[in-house]
Amino acid sequence: MRTKVIHILTYILFLLSSSHISAEWNTKDYMKREHSLIKPYQGSGMSIPYWDFMGSTMVTNNYVRLTPDLQSKQGALWNSLPCHVRNWELQVHFRVHGKGKELFGDGLAMWYAKERMLPGPVFGNADYFQGLSVIIDTYSNHNGPHNHQHPYISAMVNNGSLHYDHDRDGTHTQLAGCEAKLRNLAHDTHISVRYEQDTLTVSTDIENKAAWKECLKVGGVRLPTGYYFGLSAATGDLSDNHDILSVKLYELDLPAGQAGTGGAGAADEEDRSQISPSAAFFESPRDHVEDPKPSSLSGIKIFLLMMVGAIAIIACVVIGIMFYQKHQEHSRKRLY
Repeated sequence: MRTKVIHILTYILFLLSSSHISAEWNTKDYMKREHSLIKPYQGSGMSIPYWDFMGSTMVTNNYVRLTPDLQSKQGALWNSLPCHVRNWELQVHFRVHGKGKELFGDGLAMWYAKERMLPGPVFGNADYFQGLSVIIDTYSNHNGPHNHQHPYISAMVNNGSLHYDHDRDGTHTQLAGCEAKLRNLAHDTHISVRYEQDTLTVSTDIENKAAWKECLKVGGVRLPTGYYFGLSAATGDLSDNHDILSVKLYELDLPAGQAGTGGAGAADEEDRSQISPSAAFFESPRDHVEDPKPSSLSGIKIFLLMMVGAIAIIACVVIGIMFYQKHQEHSRKRLY
């Protein structure tokens, strides 16, 4: 009897260990090379196989820099092939760094969008996009009440009708978010965007622990297949270097019966290429506060007013000195 129990326990342990090894092997085995970017980046000439870049993007041997640490720059990197994988995980090795200690910006974004290579105001990409965006916003615009610090990571799903409001840091359209101190770190920084069974999970590895820490998890997210992966970044009056070191896309090999909410049946057979991006949940928006109106006085007028004021002060001082000297002379005459 004891021998039989030992055999059973041994068999159970074997199954558990083999399932763990299998899960790890599956993740590595299903990396989609055509949707990934790893060293060496360049193919023939200045091109990158399966990827296009634009704006201020610069390709080096060690990283792809979307923006340099200079004002008013935009850069983007887009996969040239649409992704038809239903469940996937995108892992990005990145670095945000610059000379700024207290003030820096603006940030970078990861995209799964219907249209690609469209520059615009949303961290280097077009507004009113269709698809998913995971944004790393490094600068707070301080418009309205904040309940978080920056840098801040958030996710947004758009069907083409929503506007990303920089004045509110996108909080009126975000699904969820988290703070992430990721600038000017001496170690590697990674972010993972996992889309599995209509659940979006964003995790980070920014503490040099070689382990994922969940940032946000939202269910009820429906994304079409056939969209494009991309990354973009932008600077404004403030700046930072936004570097991409690698991009890896994994096709998730789910066990039978877990490929969709309806198992391996109707949910898995749904044609996702024709649906519109949607999310069942959005965080409560905060009130919009209009930016203060700039003064109607121009810089030249302000300078002239300051000059007139300075002349008036000098004149008052001179008159005061002359009055004091005359008063002293009258005092001496009375003494003699």
